[in-house]
Amino acid sequence: MFQAKRPLFIYCLSPVHMGAGTALGLIDNPIQRERHTGHPMMAGSGLKGAVRHHAWSQLPEGQRRNGAASMLHRIFGPDSGNADDHAGALSFGDAQLVCFPVRCLKRSFVYATSATALARARRGLAAAGVAAWSELSVGDNTARAASDATLDNGKLLLEAFDYQAQVDEGLRAVAEWLAEHALPAAPEYHYFRNKLKSDLVLLPDEDFNHFVRNATVVEPHVRIDDVSGTADDGRLFYTENLPPESLLLSLVMATVERRKKGANGNGLMSAEKVLAKAVAGWTIEGDGDRKVRGLADALLQVGGDATTGRGLVALHFAGGESHDQ
Repeated sequence: MFQAKRPLFIYCLSPVHMGAGTALGLIDNPIQRERHTGHPMMAGSGLKGAVRHHAWSQLPEGQRRNGAASMLHRIFGPDSGNADDHAGALSFGDAQLVCFPVRCLKRSFVYATSATALARARRGLAAAGVAAWSELSVGDNTARAASDATLDNGKLLLEAFDYQAQVDEGLRAVAEWLAEHALPAAPEYHYFRNKLKSDLVLLPDEDFNHFVRNATVVEPHVRIDDVSGTADDGRLFYTENLPPESLLLSLVMATVERRKKGANGNGLMSAEKVLAKAVAGWTIEGDGDRKVRGLADALLQVGGDATTGRGLVALHFAGGESHDQ
């Protein structure tokens, strides 16, 4: 049972490839999707691995190897060589889609969402004790907008589709909440917070599902023969990416530190302390001048194709304050 929880918003800054493994369709390297909704997602196991590497990369060599004393191992669990010693105290839920960018005749693109996506986000926030918005709905072949900035004579024009649409005060409240709580407060996100506030649109579930299945970034790749400098035969393949400006929500959860009693002189860390250190960071043992940066408003690389600039995301925790202890 987890004693501490914080909701974590994940905002894509570049195309993100969280791979699904074996391809079943025309795309050779598809992204992870939920079976029942078809929505893009990020598995919690992949998120935890990326976060662990984020912390590990900041440690001096001695701390990376010293599993008995390293705060990294106390929070995330030992590495593979000592994995049976104890489990980690920090867990990540699968990140579920909240908003998806869709090309629009006005405003370049909108942040599209659906009643189901918002209801699931609301449920996840409530699980962490964070109150958000009221339940929303929309009729078939219609849309709701947070403001009239995206509308053209009462219509919302997305890709090759048009919807009869009107401004909805309930959706405006959702947009204002997300703009305040889902993105980092740094000045470089000011434009996007304002855009999220004005350009959020609510689509019927069926239409939203169409866009999240068919409007992702699909990139062709060709393997080049090192000798000839030309394409290898049969080496053309396609990789799918979640597009930039996508917004997802995960839950970060903690338990009391999972170590044997007396394993360290300070006793076992509480779940709240484990979560606080993951969020705010911690001072490196034996080096009071150096600190591991936590996840609060961090930039993180997740998924594959890191060497081609893929997988850059911005993290932001909603609700509550966590400080190093």
